[in-house]
Amino acid sequence: MITLIAGGSGSGKSEYAENLAVNLGHGRRIYIATMKPWDEECRQRIERHRQMREKKQFETVECYRNLKERKLPDDGKPGIILLECMSNLVSNELFGLGEANEPPCLEKSAVSEEILRGIQSIKEKAEHVIIVTNEVFSDGESYSKETLIYRKVLGEVNRSIGKAANMVVEVVAGIPVMVKYVR
Repeated sequence: MITLIAGGSGSGKSEYAENLAVNLGHGRRIYIATMKPWDEECRQRIERHRQMREKKQFETVECYRNLKERKLPDDGKPGIILLECMSNLVSNELFGLGEANEPPCLEKSAVSEEILRGIQSIKEKAEHVIIVTNEVFSDGESYSKETLIYRKVLGEVNRSIGKAANMVVEVVAGIPVMVKYVR
């Protein structure tokens, strides 16, 4: 089962996703974190979130790029994988991590396909996959060429996941709104 949870910044989508994962059962929970710690503030935020997730019995696995290549801990099949956040993963695949000796970034035309292969890979490893993504399309602002490319690719990925998902939820002001539910 795949669940896609979308929402704007600060909407409550992450809390909703974590609570959904907890309520789906007591099986093993893997949290795939895609936010690269760019600075001390990011590192502190990541550590705070990691501690909060531990209380909910999540095992955290970092994956900034190349989702399909990411190996999970080999302690038995997890019941639930929560991937947060698709927005970071798309950005990392498009623009890289700013590291020396980094593998080249994917061409924009290949990013969607590569990420969807990664999702298929993790789907085969768990009973439930919950994916969190940002809604970045309703502000009507004009953006740079790079940002427009990012929004286009994120939109492609979100649409593909939404089409394949059993459940799609948009969280607005902390309120989950069911968009799609298929058993």
